[in-house]
Amino acid sequence: MRYRSIVRLGVALAASSLVLAACGGGGDQATGGGASPSGATEAAKTVKIGLMGDLTGENSGIVIPLRNAAKLALEEYNATNPATKIELVEYDSQGVPEQATALAQQAIKTDKIVGLIGPAFSGESRQVGPILEEGTIPSISASATNPLLSQNGWKYWHRIVANDDIQGGGVGDYISRALGAKKVFVIHDNQEYSKGIADVVSKTLKGSGVNIQTDVIDPQGSDYASTVNKVKAAAPDAVFYGGYYAQGGRLLKQLRDGGVKAQFLSGDGSLDAGLAKGAGGNNADGAVVSCPCLIDPTGKASPASKKLADAYQAKYNAPTAIYVGEGYDSATAFIEAIKNGNTDPESINKYLATIDIPGVTKQIKFAPTGEPTSGEVYVYLFKGDTYSLLGNAKEASKPA
Repeated sequence: MRYRSIVRLGVALAASSLVLAACGGGGDQATGGGASPSGATEAAKTVKIGLMGDLTGENSGIVIPLRNAAKLALEEYNATNPATKIELVEYDSQGVPEQATALAQQAIKTDKIVGLIGPAFSGESRQVGPILEEGTIPSISASATNPLLSQNGWKYWHRIVANDDIQGGGVGDYISRALGAKKVFVIHDNQEYSKGIADVVSKTLKGSGVNIQTDVIDPQGSDYASTVNKVKAAAPDAVFYGGYYAQGGRLLKQLRDGGVKAQFLSGDGSLDAGLAKGAGGNNADGAVVSCPCLIDPTGKASPASKKLADAYQAKYNAPTAIYVGEGYDSATAFIEAIKNGNTDPESINKYLATIDIPGVTKQIKFAPTGEPTSGEVYVYLFKGDTYSLLGNAKEASKPA
């Protein structure tokens, strides 16, 4: 996601319209007024899939790449001139749960979507989930990782990405194993995702005998002097921040300005060039960020990931980034359901319960709780405003 150019593109697109028709293949497009209760139109044979997340807010860098990848998948499908085309409808929640709930109502009642990619963040997912359940709209999130989301008994909710029990455990093991840290300071901003991953990291480290100290910052604040002073007094070997890159960058800058030289780590919410830009200068150099996503432009994992990276580069003039693969796979799951004749929410949801096909990032298959049946954790190393894959968290070494 390391693409301020993509962010600018996302802002321009969001300003132009909430509804973007997937291109390619020709044919008429359905309108909201002509849609049946199922979301399909007899004449145009077009169904609507929504996509919800922060597209213009301060953490939009996490969502725009997955949005672009989903659009790419749908455009490729529509270009085959299928019997039923798919129109993508975008909902810019800016990551605000209250805003997301209003958009979810619009998506169901006015736009008649048959499925939703997202919401992107855990906080908005928690608020929107009951609305989607009541409206019987299947959803697949490419990036919401809070473990509690799968414990609500929701029947229409799915995610394509491993949760923070897996991610937090993976990065926690990396900190104790590869870094050999004995003292770690864990910080979060008390948001749904942030606290969740920080708590799992803390629990994992304590289980390995690591000494832990913690603190909480205000996500709306900008002065973290109190936390910086606590970290400096603790003299930890490493600092882990659970949260998003906008706040993480500011925190990292103030830590370095305050003389804290400890290894800085964070989770997938910080895997964006914005972390380095917010930190200023070379303050982010050497930072390690985990993600239950595989960013694989060279195709080490599979030919499919190389094919997607090449197509993404050609389409957006940007390298593949965080959650591109997951965004593509989320769209693919809906595409496969529709290709197999499922064009209403109920039949799509039934299909998702049985789907078992190869994706770019993993086998696309869901447990009864909506969790993916497989997932790995990877760690990435920052240098300047770019990052590179260190490896699987279970095997990666300490940065040189």
